[in-house]
Amino acid sequence: MTQPKNEPMALVDMADEDLMQLVRKGDNAAFACIYERHSTAAFSLAYRMTQNRNAAEDVVQEAFLSLWRSNARYDRARGSVRTWVLGIVHNRAIDSLRRSIGHDKRRASDEGLEERFEARERTDVEAGRREEAREVRTALETLPAEQCRVIELAYFGGFTHSEIARMLDTPIGTVKGRMRLGLEKMRGQLAGLKELPS
Repeated sequence: MTQPKNEPMALVDMADEDLMQLVRKGDNAAFACIYERHSTAAFSLAYRMTQNRNAAEDVVQEAFLSLWRSNARYDRARGSVRTWVLGIVHNRAIDSLRRSIGHDKRRASDEGLEERFEARERTDVEAGRREEAREVRTALETLPAEQCRVIELAYFGGFTHSEIARMLDTPIGTVKGRMRLGLEKMRGQLAGLKELPS
């Protein structure tokens, strides 16, 4: 049975991209549909990154609030809605981790415990590790966004290829291909890295 032309399509039957057009116009029900479809994957990513349930819940709330307040500046040319939502969650989780580290440092300083911590950043090995991490981050930033995202989800988020494929709503072969291409580019850029002294 075909749907009469004058009846609107049910929101649950609409594609994410069409729902986002309604969200852009301030449609609460369309926003609720987007939240329902993607909040579980969003929480999973936030939890893997923060390792804390409360922090992950806050990250997801901030991400979806940001999505709503920004009038859903989604651009379908840059990927699926799920990829876009997870990108927002990823950025919010990084912000959360940075705030948490800053809070821990301030608390330690306030309690006069800073002197008791081992000054690892002053050792040669730690300095070498920090330099290596900086070079890896720089190499990651040169990759196309889709290659960078799958590598971050795999290596920093701890997700498997199949989990990443589901999260990004992308075929697993595409995920593996992006990972392979991204890692090859990074290997080329990082070929000059020397082994850290033992």
